Amino acid sequence: MTILDHKIDFAVVLSVTKANPNGDPLNGNRPRQNYDGYGEISDVALKRKIRNRLQDMGEAIFVQSNDRKVDSYNSLRERADANPELDKIMKSKNGSGDEFARLACQAWIDVRSFGQVFAFKGEKSGNGVSVGVRGPVSLHVATSLDPIDITSTQITKSVNSEPGAARGSDTMGMKHRVDSGVYVFYGSINTQLAEKTGFTTDDAEKIKQALVSLFANDVSSARPEGSMEVHRVYWWEHKSKLGQYSSAKVHRSLIVERKGAEPKRFEDYDFSLAPLDGLEVQIIDGL
Repeated sequence: MTILDHKIDFAVVLSVTKANPNGDPLNGNRPRQNYDGYGEISDVALKRKIRNRLQDMGEAIFVQSNDRKVDSYNSLRERADANPELDKIMKSKNGSGDEFARLACQAWIDVRSFGQVFAFKGEKSGNGVSVGVRGPVSLHVATSLDPIDITSTQITKSVNSEPGAARGSDTMGMKHRVDSGVYVFYGSINTQLAEKTGFTTDDAEKIKQALVSLFANDVSSARPEGSMEVHRVYWWEHKSKLGQYSSAKVHRSLIVERKGAEPKRFEDYDFSLAPLDGLEVQIIDGL
């Protein structure tokens, strides 16, 4: 496979309708907001969804969530130990960290895409491993185009959790949602880091497919089916390793204009692109 030899930038426009796109555990699981009231989805949450989509495509994923894992391993250490070549390095007293990183990138697409920190304690027969891999795919935090309104609903239970107690409807907690909002996030793929991890043009195509279908098979009580939607993916492929333009300039070329005083839906905005000489963009509609 061909190692990626040209820089890539991208942007994703998505909408939220009566869902909690990314709860903040430090704020009662309310949808994330910055101090100006704009909604946010963390880059970590976005990477989780990309990993899930890649896994649905049949790709090998190292950082699998417990509710979606496709093997019997209950920890990252167990998953790494199951790879005979990695296990051999971890048990060796003079194992190579560079070789460990190379093998891990070869085995798992999320490691060669996003990077990974491997910090495993040694056993009696070996020194363990402490290796950091920097991945070529970087993501910004998704931010809403306008401040969001959050609706909070008190929920109750109608059945006892334990036997022997009197049946009743006791207050159970709160649910929070964003009634409507449009978010945008940006990202880039760096060729220098792609060379180090073995990230290929085929891997880049899979990342693009994952972005287009980001919320497929992502249903939950906080995000009902159809409440999260990718509307558009902008995909810029440069003609060189460093790129004709900086990522900041490419990302700024996506221009958003509001049609009304209180835009809430994707249809309430106009999206256009400022021309960048010599740099073409592929515009892909979401599923």
